[in-house]
Amino acid sequence: MAFFILILLIVHGISTWKLYKKAGRKPFESFIPVYNLVILMKIINRPRWWVILLFIPIINLLMIPVVWIETIRSFGKNSTQDTVLVLLTVGFYITFLNYRSENLTYIENRDLQPKTKTEDTVSSLLFAVIIATLVHTYVIQPFTIPSSSLEKTLLIGDFLFVSKLNYGARTPMTSIALPMVHDSIPLTGVKSYLFNDDIKKKNTSWLNKLQLPYFRFPAIEKIERNEIVVFNQPADTLRDMDNFHPDRNYYKPIDKKTNLVKRCVGMPGDTLEIRDGDIYIDGKISKLPGSAKAQYNFLIDTQGQAISQDALVNTYGAREGLKYNDGNFALTDKGQYFLTLTDEEAKLMTYNPVVKSVTKHLAPKGQNEDVFPHVPSLGWNIDNYGPIYIPKKGQTIKLDLKTLPFYKRIIEEYEHNTLKVHGNEIVINGKISPAYTFKQDYYWMMGDNRQNSLDARFWGYVPFDHVIGKPVFIWFSWNKDGKGINKVRWNRVFSVVNGNSEPKSYLVHFLIFIALCYAADKIIKKKKKA
Repeated sequence: MAFFILILLIVHGISTWKLYKKAGRKPFESFIPVYNLVILMKIINRPRWWVILLFIPIINLLMIPVVWIETIRSFGKNSTQDTVLVLLTVGFYITFLNYRSENLTYIENRDLQPKTKTEDTVSSLLFAVIIATLVHTYVIQPFTIPSSSLEKTLLIGDFLFVSKLNYGARTPMTSIALPMVHDSIPLTGVKSYLFNDDIKKKNTSWLNKLQLPYFRFPAIEKIERNEIVVFNQPADTLRDMDNFHPDRNYYKPIDKKTNLVKRCVGMPGDTLEIRDGDIYIDGKISKLPGSAKAQYNFLIDTQGQAISQDALVNTYGAREGLKYNDGNFALTDKGQYFLTLTDEEAKLMTYNPVVKSVTKHLAPKGQNEDVFPHVPSLGWNIDNYGPIYIPKKGQTIKLDLKTLPFYKRIIEEYEHNTLKVHGNEIVINGKISPAYTFKQDYYWMMGDNRQNSLDARFWGYVPFDHVIGKPVFIWFSWNKDGKGINKVRWNRVFSVVNGNSEPKSYLVHFLIFIALCYAADKIIKKKKKA
């Protein structure tokens, strides 16, 4: 990356030194790193703080073309043709003009000259996009709930604002990418960034060498136990999650991995265990906040007697389970409903006179499922899992062939070491290593919909450098199964996330505030007019 920047600085000097001279500056100033940009801002009559924007990842991809356009216009090249040429040639049109500078006239006070309507519109749009990208990348980002992993806490169709300031805004690592889109261009499926995804070439491709190092700004707060967190899925893509296995041939940079939202049920340094669906931390059952709604699969035996679909949905809160093709809940051939419910909802069903029994459907201890760390002899499954230690920064653990499956991916993938096994010896970075010290904190992320969530039980620990932010606000909520005006979940619009109670809508409060502001503005204008 440093070599690439050096090349850019040399190209800048070669491409502009005559223009600097034309503008009354010393030609050598075009070659001095950073200082040359400060001088360029003077030449094009733009504020010095623009230089800062040129060094902010992603924002600079928008600012650089703006500076190109401002530069040529400062030397009288104002036509649409000139603008198109400088953009199509990736700025090298400036190089062409530099060596024909005798035909150019430097316009020192360009802002005093009248602007066309098109110039004003383009400038306004460009800066609107730049400010929006700055906010989206470093302050707050919109996010949509795509799955039922946190059902009854966050619903499919909830539209969130995710704060990046709370846990510290992370600077982009992928230096060449389209702003305000994630890993693909909407409606096309085309990759939105430049990176070689082939795992065999990820460390050798020149594109991958343009990746920026991980950096995070200071945080307002630390992640707390049982908070809802948005993060990049460590297994890289959703297609990996369906059948995750660490030996794959596809790779994505951290900031372009799939965005997920889960509850942080395990903290760095915790020992986590799941017993019959309940989470235990350091041997004690974990208490969820009041807003959390843990759900499980239940068998509701009615001996074939039907319960109305309206009652199942609206009285007992059923959202998922065995259904007919028309979407209605179905009875099994044994006369049972298979429903996903909270413990409270399941208890409520026992009072229905047609219900004979309610049984939580759990995988017994010792029954093996393909869960992390993918060691069949452990006999772990999603309902009876662990105990498992969650790594903490600076903590040292014993490393042997028995513990290696838990930490192999951390050592190689997340903390960028080389690892080889020779017989019973584990070799890290060329040295025999009977122990390992972790370089960052790790978290255990799970869904409230315990048996219908692809989460840490399948792909393991979430490194802190994968954390994006904290959901703080539901600004809209859409129920695709609703009808008419009821498609909008009005009780969730403008409600707070991560609270300790049921969500409360502040939409009315917001509308009253807007109305008061509008009325105050009218009164002030009338007084001024009078």
